[in-house]
Amino acid sequence: MSQNFSICVYCGSRDGTDPAYAEAAEALGTAIAAEGWRLVYGAGDIGLMGRVARSAQIGGAETFGVIPVHLFDREVGKRDLTSFIVTETMHERKKVMFMNADAIVVLPGGAGSLDEFFEVLTWAQLGLHDKPILLFDTAGYWAPLNALMRHVVDQGFAEAGILDFVQTVSDLEALMARLRAARSARNA
Repeated sequence: MSQNFSICVYCGSRDGTDPAYAEAAEALGTAIAAEGWRLVYGAGDIGLMGRVARSAQIGGAETFGVIPVHLFDREVGKRDLTSFIVTETMHERKKVMFMNADAIVVLPGGAGSLDEFFEVLTWAQLGLHDKPILLFDTAGYWAPLNALMRHVVDQGFAEAGILDFVQTVSDLEALMARLRAARSARNA
């Protein structure tokens, strides 16, 4: 399967408390494979990370994983990926993941996922990239983050345009439609 569009997925190394999070991760991996796209992710084999990767692999997708050496054991580095890269630092991990992706999807996750999200959002705000950033709002998980971003704007710490860099979608069909549109725009 030729890799013609790569989706970077940021997500938790845990499953979280709502089974909908795991279901969304598995459905996303399956959908990426069905489109013939490549998954770019943090190379872990646990939590939502492992679920999205295994589902993508089962569907025949190319998988590109990047993990820093200090997280290899903690996140159970998944060695059976199409491409598996071990970096020295978290900064290198994030850079390699970002540079090898055409679009970013953020599933539920913790501090690491938020760090990754805010970094790519900041880069977009600074004009360093125009890759789509999509929050997959499974079971309303990202509603507090969206409220926080509106609060930042309302309090004068960002222009309202920052909200335009992020698209929030609550179901897989809408997410995939946005990704297909981004792929079409990129290839136009």
